[in-house]
Parts: sequence; structure tokens; C-alpha cells
Amino acid sequence: MNGEHATVLWVSVVLVEEGCESRVMHEMSLAQGVVRILEEQAVAQRFTTVKTVWLELGALSHVEPEALAFCFEVVARDTVASGAQLEILRTPGQGWCMACSQAISVATRLDPCPHCGGYQIQVTAGDEMRVKELEVE
Repeated sequence: MNGEHATVLWVSVVLVEEGCESRVMHEMSLAQGVVRILEEQAVAQRFTTVKTVWLELGALSHVEPEALAFCFEVVARDTVASGAQLEILRTPGQGWCMACSQAISVATRLDPCPHCGGYQIQVTAGDEMRVKELEVE
């Protein structure tokens, strides 16, 4: 890339693990997964440095943004992402009420439907974590 800045738009899903005993360990393993993806893409797309990572993080993902940012900084050391800025973009929870067949916003998995008060909600968005965009050299 001859020292020029390039922006790569690339989307990949990183599964959010559930049932971890420690919140920090949970975010640490997720940060390691993100760095692993960055390392793989550096080889595949021939870049050497990640300057900025834009990460979409769903409101229902059970991930603590501050803990993830801290863990990312730690695990990114001595990698292509060393010193990279992590920009976390929060995405809202969305769901489908099976009782009244309405698309709804969901703040937590325990929220009732705002239209009918029912609890048969299928989450349709907001439970994912996704690398949305990278700025690389």
C-alpha cells in the first residue's frame, strides 16, 4: 500500500459466548477473537497496520463495552492492531412479538411487547458483535 491510508469495508460476525464465569474473561476472549480476525485479514488483504476498528456491538449482546475496549488494548499489543483505536458502535435490540405479530424495539430480553404486553419475543437484531470497518495501512 506504499504508506497510503486505505479504508477497508469488511463485515464478519464474531459469536458472543454465553455462560462465562467472569465478565472480564468473557470480554478478553472476544477481544482475542477480534484480533485474530484482524491478523487473518492483514495476511489476506496485505496490510501491515490497523489504525482504527469500528465494531458494532448489539445492546443485547451481553458484552460490556468498557471491558471489551480495555481487553482489546491489552491483546492488540505486538500485533497488527497495536495502538489501534477501537470505535464501538452500539446497535439497538430489535424483536418480533409472536403474540401480536409486530416488529418492536427491545432494551432487554425480559421486556414485554409495548403493543400487547406479551413476553413471546423473538430477538431479530442487537445480539451480535461485528467488525464493521477497518482503517489500515
